[in-house]
Amino acid sequence: MGAPVIGATSYVEESSTGIWHDLEAVWLPDQYLAPLRAAGAVVAVLPEQDPALAADALARVDALYLTGGYDVDPAAYGEEPHGETDAPRAARDAWEAALVTAALAAGMPILGVCRGAQLLNVARGGTLHQHVPDVVGHTDYQMGDAIFRDLAVSVLPDTLLSTLHPLEREVPMYHHQAIDRLGEGLVVSARSVHGLVEAIELPGQAFCLALQWHPEHDTPTGVWDAFVAAARAFAAGAQPARPSSM
Repeated sequence: MGAPVIGATSYVEESSTGIWHDLEAVWLPDQYLAPLRAAGAVVAVLPEQDPALAADALARVDALYLTGGYDVDPAAYGEEPHGETDAPRAARDAWEAALVTAALAAGMPILGVCRGAQLLNVARGGTLHQHVPDVVGHTDYQMGDAIFRDLAVSVLPDTLLSTLHPLEREVPMYHHQAIDRLGEGLVVSARSVHGLVEAIELPGQAFCLALQWHPEHDTPTGVWDAFVAAARAFAAGAQPARPSSM
């Protein structure tokens, strides 16, 4: 069969390129997509739009990829914004929450990265730490100036992630928020050296995994191939087999 099609979320943001300035543009760094292409997938970008169209959009793809970006609006989990929290992008939040609901209902594979992990948690009723330095006392998780910092994570045994990723490894971090209270049904599959939740998954789904770090800036692990394999199995109408332990 052909390559699976993975729907990747993105913004519609004001942008400039060349002689064109202050344009509303669909915006997504290619680093997020390159590992999926390398693993054999076709990528379709799903920019924010009417949440009522979520199920229709997903009917055209084989998996959902929740990419990174600005902070989730704290109003979505019942909190006032911290002074360091980004201005809300409510349209993208609502669109992605609707995509998560529709994808889970369909049993569709889901992978989240950074904001994607936080969005998945909030969509399931969880909450976030709005500013990690308030929790750990330092800024190592987001150095600023697009500088990724490698920090150690420990992957929990008997999780999907433990079959795809080394149990102990330094990974590239760039996040100033983190998961606090887990959303419904979610379990922790990795923690940082400081105890922060760094990966979550939803048992009972064929593939539902979200990483707080940035695997697209890391040496490839089994996560990308497994996600694309799950998308391929979904396209074929089969439930993907759980990978064996590393």
